[in-house]
Amino acid sequence: MTALFRYPDQAQLKRVVPKARIYDAVGASTALKDRFVKELDQITWAYKLAPETIRLPATKQVPEIQVFRLTLKTTELHPDVLRAIDRAVPFPLIFELRRDGQIQVAAARKRPSEADSAKWVLVGEHLRSAWLPEETECAALPVSLNLGGLYDQLLTALMPIEPAAEEDIDASLERLEAIKAKEREISQLKSKMKRETQFNIKMTLHGQLQEAQKALDHLKKPD
Repeated sequence: MTALFRYPDQAQLKRVVPKARIYDAVGASTALKDRFVKELDQITWAYKLAPETIRLPATKQVPEIQVFRLTLKTTELHPDVLRAIDRAVPFPLIFELRRDGQIQVAAARKRPSEADSAKWVLVGEHLRSAWLPEETECAALPVSLNLGGLYDQLLTALMPIEPAAEEDIDASLERLEAIKAKEREISQLKSKMKRETQFNIKMTLHGQLQEAQKALDHLKKPD
């Protein structure tokens, strides 16, 4: 499934967002401001997906979806920049990163805070597509009954793993985090095995590595 979608003309905005607005909203540090200046050329509020623009009803979790287009100065954008913009905007965001004739889509799961409904919480890291030529054909927006369902499908298109049977996006994201954690554990075990000189300890580590690999395989392809 492609992560590049064709958004309706009636949802288009093309409004430039001053970086200072992001700085003020998140209380940006000097280091973060430097990243914005060095890595990011322009922030454009490209589309507003809302009941009045795409005729899909809102949900409590997803009243609107904003699409921000980020024009880069560098080949990569630090995750802190994406997190800062997400923190500054009180709606779910889909990012389109553009550089040298290429485009990448990025987004993180975002939901209203249970402690304070006026605040939003990022769930996990930003998912990112591969870099693709800007002329890549965009797909039509997925069919959905409401904005919540549409948001789930936009995020699912960015997932590096296939959803398991009857697994919703939140369960998929939890499994993805578990996969990353298990991959880190396997990497650490391999490093320990390379450094270890005692045979009995090395065999113990080998057993742990085999168990971790089995667990990883199961996480990637659950029954």
